[in-house]
Amino acid sequence: MEKSMLNPSDFVGVSFWIMSAAMLAATFFFWVERDRAEGKWKTSLSVAAMVTGIACLHYFYMRGVWMETGESPTVFRYVDWLLTVPLQITEFFLILSAIAVVRAQLFWKLLVASIVMLVTGYLGEVGQMEGGNAGHLWPMFIVGTLAWLYIIYEIFAGEASKINAASGTAASQKAFSALRLIVTVGWSIYPLGYIYGYAGGGDVDTLNLIYNLADFVNKIAFGVVIWAAATSAPAKKAKK
Repeated sequence: MEKSMLNPSDFVGVSFWIMSAAMLAATFFFWVERDRAEGKWKTSLSVAAMVTGIACLHYFYMRGVWMETGESPTVFRYVDWLLTVPLQITEFFLILSAIAVVRAQLFWKLLVASIVMLVTGYLGEVGQMEGGNAGHLWPMFIVGTLAWLYIIYEIFAGEASKINAASGTAASQKAFSALRLIVTVGWSIYPLGYIYGYAGGGDVDTLNLIYNLADFVNKIAFGVVIWAAATSAPAKKAKK
């Protein structure tokens, strides 16, 4: 008989439910608050709302998959990430393009790196779960990690960082610094979950709990940083 109710003792299932509600609330908040922003910051808040909105939809579905099968909804999680992570990369480009002329090449470099990171992670996880190409687990992990490290280099020492340092306003520099901290520290939760979930002693429950925690930090906190910068910029103008 099919399950129809969430078991309160199923902590992983409950975490999926909490994430669904949190993403829904964040989407509503970012969309309403965009009216307080000015200029191109409105677009940034719209993108933040899109990130959490897409995640909300997927979390409702992933919760259902977990309840019905007890298996990790890996495919649907990576579909979510393939849509939301490029949008988060877009946020960096939007912040920079609001304060300076930015080459489109920078955006494409960051976008390609993010896609490589996700595709290799997916191939490694699915190969391990299905018993085929299991030997690709750690080579794919290494390639994905290198792509992530390239993104970190670009936003800390590369062209993106130099543009922000040379042309950024107080609000944009604060947002950029916070976002790159999330991409460095927050995104590190994903590979930690990957390692724990597939190295000795790992399990699917903990893997999903770690991934859900990472999404909370990297989608909602990411948007809050954008919101803080977007709503503080007009306030500073009003004081003049």
